[in-house]
This record gives sequence, C-alpha cells and structure tokens, in this order.
Amino acid sequence: MRASTPHGRRRNHQVELQHPGHGEEEGGIGGSMADTGGRPEVSLATVRSPGHPAAATTAAAAADPGHADTGQEKPTVESTRPANGATPMGECGTEYRGLPDGEAGGPMPSSARTVSMIPLIFLIFYEVSGGPFGIEDSVGAAGPLLAIIGFLVLPVIWSIPEALITAELGAMFPENGGYVVWVASALGPYWGFQQGWMKWLSGVIDNALYPVLFLDYLKSGVPALGGGAPRAFAVVGLTAVLTLLNYRGLTVVGWVAISLGVFSLLPFFVMGLIALPKLRPARWLVIDLHNVDWNLYLNTLFWNLNYWDSISTLAGEVKNPGKTLPKALFYAVIFVVVAYLYPLLAGTGAVPLDRGQWTDGYFADIAKLLGGAWLMWWVQSAAALSNMGMFVAEMSSDSYQLLGMAERGMLPSFFAVRSRYGTPLAGILFSASGVLLLSTMSFQEIVAAENFLYCFGMLLEFVAFILHRVRRPDAARPYRVPLGTVGCVAMLVPPTALIAVVLALSTLKVAVVSLGTVAVGLVLQPALRFVEKKRWLRFSVNPDLPEIGVIRPPAAPDEPLVP
Repeated sequence: MRASTPHGRRRNHQVELQHPGHGEEEGGIGGSMADTGGRPEVSLATVRSPGHPAAATTAAAAADPGHADTGQEKPTVESTRPANGATPMGECGTEYRGLPDGEAGGPMPSSARTVSMIPLIFLIFYEVSGGPFGIEDSVGAAGPLLAIIGFLVLPVIWSIPEALITAELGAMFPENGGYVVWVASALGPYWGFQQGWMKWLSGVIDNALYPVLFLDYLKSGVPALGGGAPRAFAVVGLTAVLTLLNYRGLTVVGWVAISLGVFSLLPFFVMGLIALPKLRPARWLVIDLHNVDWNLYLNTLFWNLNYWDSISTLAGEVKNPGKTLPKALFYAVIFVVVAYLYPLLAGTGAVPLDRGQWTDGYFADIAKLLGGAWLMWWVQSAAALSNMGMFVAEMSSDSYQLLGMAERGMLPSFFAVRSRYGTPLAGILFSASGVLLLSTMSFQEIVAAENFLYCFGMLLEFVAFILHRVRRPDAARPYRVPLGTVGCVAMLVPPTALIAVVLALSTLKVAVVSLGTVAVGLVLQPALRFVEKKRWLRFSVNPDLPEIGVIRPPAAPDEPLVP
C-alpha cells in the first residue's frame, strides 16, 4: 500500500476431500461421511495424544460396539477442536479437490458474499495505489525518462507476478485467511502464522499514515490541526469514523471506494486534457545517469506498486471468487498503471523540468500552473480523500485476515465472531487500536518499516506458490498462471532480486526494529499454542472450511512446544 504524503501524498457446495493413506476405510479419520453432511467424522483420538485420557476413552468406546448401548452416560471431554470433521490446518492430510462447477470451496454461502466485480476493482486500486499522489519523488530522484520507464517496467517485474500469484492462489483458496492459508498449506501452520503476523503488522503500520496525512492536508486551512490536543482528538475522531464504515460492511466500503476513486482521479483526467496543447515530448526523454538517487527512486516505485496480495484476505466475501478475483486483478493492474502514467506524462511533458520541485505534492502545483487555483484545490481535496479510501480498504483487508486466521484455529475464536453486518468486530477493533498506537511514528519510519516486513512476507508467498505447483500439480485451480513450474520459478527471479535490493537499502535502525517485530511473531505462535492447550482461551476451526495440508500432528497438552 502506498500513501499520499503530507505534502501531496461458499457456496454451500460439498467439498470433496482426499485423505491420503486412508482410502475407503471406515472409522478413524476417514470415518463415515453419511451422517455428517458430507464431512468426515473425526474422533477425539485424532486430535489428542494417544496417551491422553480423552483419547483412551474414545478409543475404548470405538473398540466396544456395545458400549453405546449400556445406557450409561458417556464421559465427555471438553475440546477446543470441533468434532464434526474440521481440524486445524496442518493436522489432517487433505486438500482442496475442487467442486462440480470448478470452484473451490469456502466458508460462506454464495448468498452471503457481498463483493462484486466493480467494487472489488476499486478495493484493489486503494489497496495498491489510491491515485498518483506520491509518485512525484520518482522524477525528482531520477528524471522524467527513468520515472516513466520505471512505471512501465516495474509492473512487469513486480506487479504482474504478484497479481498472477494472488489470482491463482486466491481462487484456489477462496477464504479470508488469504496469503496466510497459502503459506500454512505449503509450509505448515507455524509459518502461516508468521506470514499473518508480518502482513497484519505491515498493514496496520501502513494504515497509521492515513488519518495523519488527511489532517496534514487540512491544516493549511485549519491551523489548529497542526499539532497539540486538537490534532490528537481529530486523529482519534477520524479513525473512529472510518472504522465505523468498515463495521457497516464491505458493501458500504466498496461503494465508498468507488465514489472516492472517481473523485480522486477526475482532476487528473481534466489536468491531462488541459495539458494536451502544451505537451513537448522531448521533455520525456531527459535523463542524467550521474545524478540519480537510486535509493529514493527504487523505494518510490516499489512503494507505489505493491500490496496486490492484500485483496486475498477478502476472497471469502467475493461473489464467485474463482472468476471474479482473477478478472478484477487483471483490470486493476491496467487501472493502476494508467492512473500513474497519465498524470506523469502530462506533468513532465507540459511543464518545464525543475527536478528540485518534483517532491510529494508537486502535482497540485502543476495543476495550478496548467488550470489555475480551482484545479489545484481539486487535486488537494482528491489527495486528502484518497487517504480515506486507502484507510477503509486497508482496514478491511487487515481485519478480515484476522477473521480468516481465527477460522483456521490460529487465533482465539473471538476473532471469528461477526457483527450483525457480517464484519469481523474484533479484527476491526484490534486494527484500529494498532493504527492509533502507531500514528505517532514519523512518515519515513512508517514507510521503511512496512516495506521491510512486506518483503519478508512476499518471500514466504513465493516459496508457497512454487511448493503448491510441485506438490499439488493436479489440484483444482479455477485460475492457473499460464506457465509451468520452471516458468513460474523464472517469473519470480526478478521480483526476488528486487526484494534483495530493497532490504539491502534499508537503514540499520529499520532493520533492527523490523527484525525485532519478526522475532515477536516467532515466539507468539508457540505461546498461543500453549494458551490453547491450557484452555485459557477458546480456539476453534470453521467446520465449513475444507481441510488442507498435512505438516505435523497436533501437540498434546503435555508435549513440548516445537515449531
């Protein structure tokens, strides 16, 4: 996700599951599916250690056919695991096998899915871009030609591969865990949790920018918003209002995104028309390789063209995700690239070059030079409101990710509780709290920290994507990247090299802080498993979710914690 800176910027289908090693056997983990609505029965013995008393009681009951007819009340053991067949990811060797209509299964019936094509395109647009606010630094750092080349080449190197991975895996696993489920299914629940921790923290850090930046656009007209108590109250109030929009549901969020997107882009469309008679194509070709700030240049490009995978955490809310998600990503890539190049070509071609002026917010000055004060105010208003669009889109992604993790048993079950509007109340509140806590960080610290964490998460996604291709070549994929495994590996070489460059350019302070937060996640997952075994909090798995991935058996209450 990139931001405008202070100066400018289930269907109810039956899912066919395969249990390796069990074939057509009855009982055990295969069980009889006749009485469970198409889902396999799983006895407590499958989720407890063989030496655990609960497992022994259940095993004895299974071994004695007459046990059920003795008239004695069976001893029951409270379990945090559902007994209807769903087990936490990594505990049962199953996989998505596809559905009769070619779609993968999901936790929500089709009637409950609310996000259609157009709102989804604009949600992706705000997850990734929000408009051309903030791309000015690319010209200031490297000149017009390299800036234009960058926004043509980097989408091919980075955006398209990331969007293709999101399209294939998002359609393959159409649930709100998104990239968490991709990684957990390929590498196990431990690394799935790490992916969720890094991505959620990166998103919340990013979202902390937007209320602050919105106020920065208003402080010229309302000086009191420049600092002190009025500004602090305004940040809290604005965060509360935008959080309420997320609470009211994705239908509201989707239409807000559409409205804000149209309003934010219209002034640039008008500016481009006004610039036409003044265009001088020779200005686009200016380059000085001896005067390039490569660090600023690459970070600006990367920041403005990432976060395509964020929409995957809303896949469980998308209508017909197997078809809608890939198409929406395709249209969004074109939409975002055009939204960057159109004003970039207009601004660099119609106004004499002064690289020192090309910093965040310079598009407002260009608008004034070309169209007058009215167009400048329109651009500034669009930039301010664009922050609102990016906030609601990012918070939706972050909060539904927590819901998806809870539905897979990775987080306490209260994260899976939905409000009367179908929204993840706990996830929204946790995400909003994180935004408020981080809103005191500086702009540069926020951007650097989120990019660092984001890069680590993307490396895990790349590994998961290739492992799914190798281990599950015949799994149902509503959309498939039109490349073989070798081609997919080759496709990921340039973005992996870009990640290495971005990490290498990070300052020591950013690296230390970011690696410290990664270390917290490495400890947090075993700690949550300990809490689960002690039954201090309730963990459960959505029984409507298909079971995926066999990595390791569940830990019994007395077993040591081994990731």
